[in-house]
Amino acid sequence: MIVSIQGTLTEATPLQATIEINGLGYGVSIPVTTAEKLPATGSQVKLHTVVIYREDSQTMYGFASPAERDFFQLMIDHVSGIGPKSALTIMSKLSLASLESAIRMGDIATLSKCPGIGKKTAERLVVELRGKLGATGTLDTTAGAPTGGKSAPAGDARIHDAVLALAALGYKAADADAAIRRANLALGPKATTEHLIKKALG
Repeated sequence: MIVSIQGTLTEATPLQATIEINGLGYGVSIPVTTAEKLPATGSQVKLHTVVIYREDSQTMYGFASPAERDFFQLMIDHVSGIGPKSALTIMSKLSLASLESAIRMGDIATLSKCPGIGKKTAERLVVELRGKLGATGTLDTTAGAPTGGKSAPAGDARIHDAVLALAALGYKAADADAAIRRANLALGPKATTEHLIKKALG
């Protein structure tokens, strides 16, 4: 099983990254939320991966963190009607923090806004995955989630906390997510939760 790939980023679009290793270029399908975190082309990059094998194809999906990769795997393994392409679309629309928050709160309206996801599919996401999220929203390995996703990386934690803070101020989940993602892009990975909140509110 290929769980990660590391090499030189030679090309990137919102849904595809090409990583070169020893002269070979590997095409990796990525969500927009991962594309936003990629370094400049020519830089070293590491993505956490899931490889889906079909009779006539082999597709590698890459994510910025192990938690995002594990959530993707959880969706395609446990939610009826969600395949790799649908899961990638969902994770392109909302960050992991917002997805986990919406599932915990049963926010069908926010989940239904993801392209190609109707009310019934959003309801299945909540029903099937709510019990597999820990108290803090991260994947609970004791509930059958893939190993390696019990704790979120520091970058995800600050984004998660900032999104929840805006939600507590009355922002809709999708609006809070978009505002914090914009703030994170503007300030960079060293920004604290407080800095992200201030930037989003400013």
